Amino acid sequence: MIEVVAPGPLTTVQDGGRPGWARLGVPRSGAFDRAALRLANRLVGNPEDTAAFEVTFGGLELRFTRAATVAVTGASCPGLDWGTPVTVGAGRSVRLGLPARGLRTYLAIRGGVDVAAQLGSRSTDTLSGLGPPPVRAGDLLGIGAAACGPVSGTAAAPAMPRPSLRVLVGPRDDWFDPEALEVLTGSAWTVRGESDRIGIRLDGPNLRRSRSDELPSEPTLPGAIQVPTDARPIVFGPDAPVTGGYPVLAVVVRADLDAAAQLRPGDTVRFSRATGAGRAT
Repeated sequence: MIEVVAPGPLTTVQDGGRPGWARLGVPRSGAFDRAALRLANRLVGNPEDTAAFEVTFGGLELRFTRAATVAVTGASCPGLDWGTPVTVGAGRSVRLGLPARGLRTYLAIRGGVDVAAQLGSRSTDTLSGLGPPPVRAGDLLGIGAAACGPVSGTAAAPAMPRPSLRVLVGPRDDWFDPEALEVLTGSAWTVRGESDRIGIRLDGPNLRRSRSDELPSEPTLPGAIQVPTDARPIVFGPDAPVTGGYPVLAVVVRADLDAAAQLRPGDTVRFSRATGAGRAT
């Protein structure tokens, strides 16, 4: 068993998510930084989408009642070596400190975190409430029996940060002034404090609309850059609703959403137009 001594500001259980349920209004959910989740699981020998802890701003402390092999990826925190499998002895604890940069850390345990699955996933969905609630002090969680391969014997290399997030234009760029796209890609944007797994909210110049009428709700997806009436963009995250009524100027390509997951309040982010075969998530 795993005892949660301290949960930190926000720790949830996340796996590969719930793709395929959008027709019923269910978000995809799952790890925000999918590459980090998959790497952590590979390091401990789990299937890549096995349930693990997604830790926001560090602070998670766990006590293990039996020995377990763990690995940490994503934002690097004091407390455990990044990208290296480590065996924690029975009765021992691990605590993750505040990351120097980045926002979300992934702690995988060989065998996975054993919580009840809903609609085929163990992920916490902060919008719909599906899945387990966020981790709380005193929680006792099991270690699963996910089919395991060998533990990796080498340390992983950290991912290189992207200078900007690539976007595909549209589908509602015709709802904006002609220069709106140039404003989006030519400006520095600041991450607002109320950002979360539902959306990364940004401050910067206004993205002016050319139309004042209301857009009927239509399908959307993680990475969509929706612009509400205050003209400040929101980059949808994995827990965002599957439909929206504000126009989407552009969509962050799938490969860059992992980098978006690591943006913390006060960070600056830029956008650039995707070239070649970039695609939305």
